[in-house]
Amino acid sequence: MSSIQEQYQELSKAIRGLSIDAINTANSGHPGLPLGCADIVSVLFLSQLNHHPEHSDWVNRDRFVLSAGHGSMLLYSILHLSGYKISLDDIKDFRKLNAITAGHPEYHLSSGIETTTGPLGQGIAQAVGMALSQKRAAAEFNSDTHTIFDSKTYVLAGDGCLMEGVSAEASSLAGHLKLNNLVVIYDSNDICLDGPTDECFTDDTAMRYESYGWAVQTIDGHHYDDINEALSAAKESDKPTLIIAKTTIGYGSPNRAGSSEAHGKALGDDEGNQTKEALGIPTEPLFYVSDACKNIKKELLATCDTKYKQWLSVYSAWAAANSELQQRLDRYLTQETAQITKDNIINLELKDHLASRSSSQAIIQQVANDEPNIIGGSADLSCSDSTYIKSSGFITGTNYLEQNIKYGVREFAMAAIAAGISLGQLYRPFVGTFFTFSDYMKNAIRLSALMNLPVVYQFTHDSILLGEDGPTHQPIEHLASLRSIPNLTVIRPADNTEVKGAWVQALESKNPTALVLSRQGLANCEGTSAEAVSKGAYIVKEASNNSAIDLSILATGSELALALDVANELESNGDSVRVISMASFELFDKQSKDYQNTVLSKQSKTFMVIEAQTSFGWHKYVGRDAICITVEDFGLSAPAADLKEQYGFTKEAVIKRYK
Repeated sequence: MSSIQEQYQELSKAIRGLSIDAINTANSGHPGLPLGCADIVSVLFLSQLNHHPEHSDWVNRDRFVLSAGHGSMLLYSILHLSGYKISLDDIKDFRKLNAITAGHPEYHLSSGIETTTGPLGQGIAQAVGMALSQKRAAAEFNSDTHTIFDSKTYVLAGDGCLMEGVSAEASSLAGHLKLNNLVVIYDSNDICLDGPTDECFTDDTAMRYESYGWAVQTIDGHHYDDINEALSAAKESDKPTLIIAKTTIGYGSPNRAGSSEAHGKALGDDEGNQTKEALGIPTEPLFYVSDACKNIKKELLATCDTKYKQWLSVYSAWAAANSELQQRLDRYLTQETAQITKDNIINLELKDHLASRSSSQAIIQQVANDEPNIIGGSADLSCSDSTYIKSSGFITGTNYLEQNIKYGVREFAMAAIAAGISLGQLYRPFVGTFFTFSDYMKNAIRLSALMNLPVVYQFTHDSILLGEDGPTHQPIEHLASLRSIPNLTVIRPADNTEVKGAWVQALESKNPTALVLSRQGLANCEGTSAEAVSKGAYIVKEASNNSAIDLSILATGSELALALDVANELESNGDSVRVISMASFELFDKQSKDYQNTVLSKQSKTFMVIEAQTSFGWHKYVGRDAICITVEDFGLSAPAADLKEQYGFTKEAVIKRYK
C-alpha cells in the first residue's frame, strides 16, 4: 500500500495530466488553475472531505464549490478520479456540445457539481448559503445524543472571486453569523487573466478577512502537509476560515508557469508534453490514469462507504428516538408544499385596499407557520418590503433556528446566498427588497433560473406610483428585464386575490419566482381569481359583445383597477370592452394556443396595454399598433396622484388616448 503522500502525488499528477489533455483536445479552457491547485484538491478529497461518490445526494455530505469556475477541469478530474459519475469519455468530451463537462461547472449535469459557477465571486456567496443551511439543520435536528448534521462547505476561489464585490458582501455576513463550517481556500498565485495582480489588486486580504471575523491562515499550496494541517485546523475553528494558499499558476509548465499566459488558453501539444515530462506524467497515451490512481479510487470509495454506513447507523438510532423530527426532515427533503398550506392561503381573510406588499406580508405569516422550512430575509428593508416573519426573530451567530435573515444592505450577496440555501436541499428561501434594486441582484437571479432553484423574490415599490422618492427608486425597465430571463416566473398581482394566487404559484414552482408588489393600497377588483393566476392571463371583465370587441385592455398590478374603470366608462357609452389581467407573461406562454387565442381574441378591433412600466415586451401579445399607456422615460419625484396625472394613468387620460 502506498503512503498517503504518494497517493496525493499520484492524484495531483493525474489531475494535471487530464486537465492538459482535455483542454488541448478542446483547444479551449483554463489550464492555469488545475495545474496550480491539483495538490489542494487531492488532499481535500482524499483526507478531509466527508462525502460519498456513490451517494452524491447524501444530505450530510460536505460540499465543495469551485467558485473559480473557469478552472472546471480541476473539478471534473478530481470527481472522475474519486468515483463520481464523470467518466473518462466525459473528460475527453470537455466543452463539446451536450457534454456534462461544460466549460464552467453546471449544476444538474453530473453528481458532485454542487452549483453552477462561472461569474466570479458568486460561488463564495452561494457557499455562505449552503453553510448557513447546514448550521440551521444541525440546530434543528441534532439531539443531545445523536448528531446527524455536522457537514462543512469548502470553496476554492481565485483572485477574481475576491475582487468581485459580491464575495465581500457575503464574507462579511458569514463572519457576522460565525459560520465556522465554511472554509474558503484562496488560490493566491499573484496572476489574473490580464497580468500580475499587483497591477490592480493590492488589498491586504488577510487583514480584510480578519476584520470580517474570519480565521486566516497562509500556507504553501503545493505542500501536502501544510494543506492537510490547515484544513484540519479549520475544522476546529469557531470562525469561518480563509486559507490563503500560495500557488504557482500553470505549475510545471516550463515556459508559462507563473505568468498570465498559463491562465486562459490551451498549452498546446509541445508545451503540454514538456509540462508532463517536468511533472513525471507519461506523454502517451493521452488521458493517462495510472493503476495507482485506480487503486486509490477503490480505497477512497471503501473509506467513504464505511463513514456513510456509520452515519446511517447514527441516523437510524436518531430516527427511532425522534419520530416527529424524522417526519419533519422527510417533509423538508421532498420540498413539497402541503395542500393545507395552499388552502390556508386561498382562504386567508384580508382587509380591502391593502398594498399588495401588505397582503403578501399577511400570506407570509401563514406560510411560515404552516411550512417551518421557509426562511425569509431582506436587504435591510423588512420593515418596508414587508418580508419579516413576525413569529420569529433574526438568525444570529448563536441562534440559527429563527426564520428571518437580516442580510443588511447586500442585495447581490442576498440573492446568491438564497440560491445556496436552496441548494442545501432542506430550506425554501425568499428574499425581499425594492424592485429597482433587482438590478443589483440580476446575475444571481439568472444563476438561480439556470439551476431551476425555487427561490422567491419579493420586490416592492413596483412603479413610479411609489411617489416622492423619485426616479432613482422608481422602476421603469425592471419588469421587462426580469421577464427576459428564461425559467424565471414574474408575477405582478393586481389585488389581494391575485397575491394569494401568486404565492400559491411560487410555492408550487420548481423554478424561481419574482413577486412584483405595490407600495400603495389597491382596491379589490371584481372578477379577479386566485386560481386563474396560474394561467398567467385571463378575462376579468368580458365585453358586452364578445363577438365584436371594440377594445381589449391588458393590465397588471395596480393598473388593473384603472383598466376596469376605463372599461366601465366606455361600455356606458356603447363601446364593447374586454379587460384582461396579464399577471404573468411566463405562465401565459405555457398555456395552449387555443387558450391564448381565446383570451387575446382576434375579434378585438383594438388592443391597449396599461402598465406603469416600459412597453418593451408587450407587442408580442398586442401587436405593433396597440395603444400603450406605459412609461418610456425615467420617473419624477412627486406625490403619486401628481404622477398619475403627469404620465396619463387616469381614467380621463386613458379614454382620451383611446378616442
